[in-house]
Amino acid sequence: MEDKTDKKTNKPVDFIKKHPILFNLFLIVLVGCGIIWLTLVALDVWTGHGEYRVVPDMKGLSYEQAVKALDEAGLRAELSDSIYDSSTRPGTVLEQSPKVNAKVKPNRTVYLTINAFSPRMISVPSLTDMSLRQARSTLEGLGFEKIRELYVPSEYKDLVLGVRFNGIELDPGARVPASASLTIVVGQGITEESSDTIVDMAVADDAEAEVLDLD
Repeated sequence: MEDKTDKKTNKPVDFIKKHPILFNLFLIVLVGCGIIWLTLVALDVWTGHGEYRVVPDMKGLSYEQAVKALDEAGLRAELSDSIYDSSTRPGTVLEQSPKVNAKVKPNRTVYLTINAFSPRMISVPSLTDMSLRQARSTLEGLGFEKIRELYVPSEYKDLVLGVRFNGIELDPGARVPASASLTIVVGQGITEESSDTIVDMAVADDAEAEVLDLD
């Protein structure tokens, strides 16, 4: 397209001078596209676009061995949690995230769960006068899994009278292993048999009192 000429001077008209706004908009778009392109290139270089590492299997290794192995693979290790498994050597890796053989970016963090050196200890709250359902729900919420009930004669049915561990009554706040087997002592209510026993005991007491009066 030819430039238009000035009718008076018969010289070409400068497009930039005639349309400065359009020219500036063109420059802004051009510069913006350039900045976006440079940003994408920089991101590719920074994040290692197209490069990846394969996550090795860390299970069974000690935490120190796992840290060294991941470092050699171009990855980082971070301890995320610990759980207790009596069948596994303490300090060894039990779980990892990302999983084995996952393809990740270089220098990615691999989160490790190791086997604790001792069971996790939990404080047992006061459960006395709770319902059996509330007490069981409370203990399960704290992390206890081995829970059983022991029913004993009591005036109120399904009312918790206490908690035992290895046959010992636990005080509120007592700390026991999370793997402990707890026994909830629960009232079974007054049955007909227990009522007869109470009546018989009362009759015996009255008889004894009469004998004493005769003396």
